[in-house]
Amino acid sequence: MNSIKPTSVNKTLPVKFTGYSNLVEALEYAARGDTGFNFYDGRGRLSSVLSYTDLRDQARVLARRLLSLGCEHGARVGIIAETEPMFHRFFFACQYAGLIPVALPAGIQLGAHGAYVSQVRRMLKSCGASIVVAPDTHANFMQEAVQGLDLLVAGKQEDFDALPQSDKDFVALSTDESAYLQYTSGSTSFPRGVEVTQKTVLNNLREIARYGLKLDTHDRFVSWLPFYHDMGLVGFILVPLISQLSVDYLGSRTFAMRPRLWLKILSENGGTISSAPTFGYALCAKRLRPSDIETYDLSKWRAACVGAERINPEPLQTFADILQPSGFDRNAFVACYGMAECVLATSFAPLGEGLGIDVVDRQLMADTGEARPADGDGASVSAYVDCGKLLPGFEFAILDKNGNKLNDRNCGEIHLKGSSVMRGYFKDEQSTRKVLSDDGWLNTGDIGYSIGNHLVITSRSKDVIIIKGRNIWPYDLEVLAQQTIGVKLGGVAAFSIGLGAHEEQAVLVVETKEKDQDKRLHIIEEIGKSVHEHFGINVLIDLTPRGTLPRTSSGKLSRSQSKQDYLARKTLEHVEKSAIRVVDKQPA
Repeated sequence: MNSIKPTSVNKTLPVKFTGYSNLVEALEYAARGDTGFNFYDGRGRLSSVLSYTDLRDQARVLARRLLSLGCEHGARVGIIAETEPMFHRFFFACQYAGLIPVALPAGIQLGAHGAYVSQVRRMLKSCGASIVVAPDTHANFMQEAVQGLDLLVAGKQEDFDALPQSDKDFVALSTDESAYLQYTSGSTSFPRGVEVTQKTVLNNLREIARYGLKLDTHDRFVSWLPFYHDMGLVGFILVPLISQLSVDYLGSRTFAMRPRLWLKILSENGGTISSAPTFGYALCAKRLRPSDIETYDLSKWRAACVGAERINPEPLQTFADILQPSGFDRNAFVACYGMAECVLATSFAPLGEGLGIDVVDRQLMADTGEARPADGDGASVSAYVDCGKLLPGFEFAILDKNGNKLNDRNCGEIHLKGSSVMRGYFKDEQSTRKVLSDDGWLNTGDIGYSIGNHLVITSRSKDVIIIKGRNIWPYDLEVLAQQTIGVKLGGVAAFSIGLGAHEEQAVLVVETKEKDQDKRLHIIEEIGKSVHEHFGINVLIDLTPRGTLPRTSSGKLSRSQSKQDYLARKTLEHVEKSAIRVVDKQPA
């Protein structure tokens, strides 16, 4: 019988969001209470508990061991971020020792051993790490990644536990120094480490806790998100810390295999705050059984946050319908917008109101960029989720390609300015200048429009497909293709390619497990016909096995890598001939 118990909700410590100059001070205050972190295994059983008090004590000891290595103040420490207490110990030991932690990805796709090792190596070189630590499960990968690098030490937890303790005084990272480096989810081939200062992260944590989620002592977090992603690190380690609240963790790989355990933990522990990208809710809904639904009590789940480049409301509505008998309130959905370059969150939809859906004229938006409200069938309109208004520390501007401000309901590039915008990409002035102006405006790379003081996200600017002068959002094509029988949910990537003298050609890479040739041809014909009916364009369709499409470190579809992979599979001559055949076959 399991004798350990999870930490409780906050019953003893007054909530304090402010008054800290660094994360060390935030931990020191939280350690005065009885809350902390709880880790669950592959069967949903509590396997480890790390209270804030224990974390403070263990981080101090580990910090002294790290200082015995003679690191200079501000040296980088790479931590392969598996879902276990080791990550928290090292992250906060760095805070005490005046070192800068760098969360490294732990996700390894089947058959991608070499790519994973290369990715970790590139990140270590990019940040100039002096120390690297890995859990037992990733020790061999780490040793491969660090070969030839100039490091003080690379090892496992036990290797660091064997070091002597230094008697040096702690010199924690100050307000204007970096708190950590956060590699953006898409920065695999060319890593960009977001430099987040102590002041910057504390600003965003305070605003998320006070204004975005309106946290109080009754709240409890539950998460399966990876710690190397900004939502996992900031949203479910640092936000609970700044709020003195408890959080329950399920490993990311465990969630992928047994997503029902997420709901089981939420139900059993009375979780009130949990987040996921759209595909997480969709996967969970797909795997649910009627017998599970009867056993859950999700009535306390008040903030089911969801964030993505563009939020698909349909899987979320399905999730809510299925779990209504469990007490899940569809008004608990909270659409958010953010990015690592702003620590985490920049906007929240109003709490308790559910998803706000804006339905606009699809043709007008493609032709002119105006998001005019419209009624109509699915062929003539597009639906977008309102991501709410900005947190108090931010301001935004929607600009056209010439830098001119656009009015309400006109699509353009989203620019942000505020107290939680990054200092820059670590030791990468060129990349920093591309996105951050001298007066502090960040070009997010996202396309969207405003409705008063609310933001609506439509796409990444680099992903927009331009056919004959019309802007077509890749997400619209992907959703349409997924409605065809035999196509995997979330298994479609849309992008465009240039064909020499020809105009841009739209392409859909579609995952399917279908092997029958006649049925595969039917899938291609159905998608092609549907796209032409809805958008009036021809599209190349490439059917691939399930698991083909690449993902970022946070699990999101990578359209840019999908395009590269597609072009690597197809010669230009093949693509041009295919495009001609598509034009010949499609209706006028």
